[in-house]
Amino acid sequence: MEFPVEKLIGAAAAAREKAYAPYSKFRVGAAILTKEGRYYTGCNIENASYGLTCCAERVALFKAVSNSERSFEAIAVTAGTKEFCPPCGACRQALAEFGANIKVYMANEAGEFQMQTVAELLPLSFTAEALAPGEDDGDDRKLP
Repeated sequence: MEFPVEKLIGAAAAAREKAYAPYSKFRVGAAILTKEGRYYTGCNIENASYGLTCCAERVALFKAVSNSERSFEAIAVTAGTKEFCPPCGACRQALAEFGANIKVYMANEAGEFQMQTVAELLPLSFTAEALAPGEDDGDDRKLP
């Protein structure tokens, strides 16, 4: 699928404006693109109990999944910084659940970007294949 990377990065930048980051002041936005061409955005949402904070990438991913999406083409992430903003380890693992070949566009404040796949960012991800099959080996990832 061909898509305008600039549109994906623009959606991430717009989502960044909605971030709730009163503690770190580090505002992040993300936009994920499904293989069918739908966009879902997310921003980081902090909490006074820091462990309950959720990153922009996972917010976008979870919004998409909660709308029955399971196939993703790409995700863009930006923090409006001079440097590119890579996803944290938890976000990399969450993305890996849905595909090692998802393209991750990391953008800076100038709109420049670099791209790597989830597999390149997290080469030894923990996958369903690592789980021992049990009595009920139903696959919850499939839609009913």
